[in-house]
Amino acid sequence: MSKMYRFIEFCVALLLLMLLTPVLLFTALLVLITMGRPVFFTQLRPGLNSKPFTIYKFRTMTWADKPQVTVAGRWIRKYSLDELPQLLNIIKGDLSFVGPRPFLMQHLDTYTPEQARRHLVKPGMTGWAQINGRNALKWEEKLKLDVWYVDNRSFWLDFKIIFITLFVVISGKNVEYQE
Repeated sequence: MSKMYRFIEFCVALLLLMLLTPVLLFTALLVLITMGRPVFFTQLRPGLNSKPFTIYKFRTMTWADKPQVTVAGRWIRKYSLDELPQLLNIIKGDLSFVGPRPFLMQHLDTYTPEQARRHLVKPGMTGWAQINGRNALKWEEKLKLDVWYVDNRSFWLDFKIIFITLFVVISGKNVEYQE
């Protein structure tokens, strides 16, 4: 989208980061107390044109013998608090508020040419697939919805997705706890 759109995203992400500081600190403290360090989970993910970037999240799992989502981690995921550090990704320009969610790097080789079109736009904190089923969707359904978004994206569609996302997050529906 335009430079103006990028500027608006930057400003909104910065403002949200400041306004949500108490929530971010509470979540960080909860992770620290229940799981220890590190508080953040970072991972390479494919961004615009499949270019790798480091995504930031709050950690929700233990990394002992077998990775497991903790009780606190389930709660953090249910309300998508683990995603809040991605505001930094928006400020850096790696992520948008709305776009296809960035999957793992190893999936890049599995996409059909049509599915790979999801990387023609920046990935997002939320997207069309998230408001149309979240984790309850099958892999192919998510990819189809992502490509639909690429073909139909607009300021008004992004606004609609953000608005609906707030209700989906508050309800905590369709959240799975596997990583």
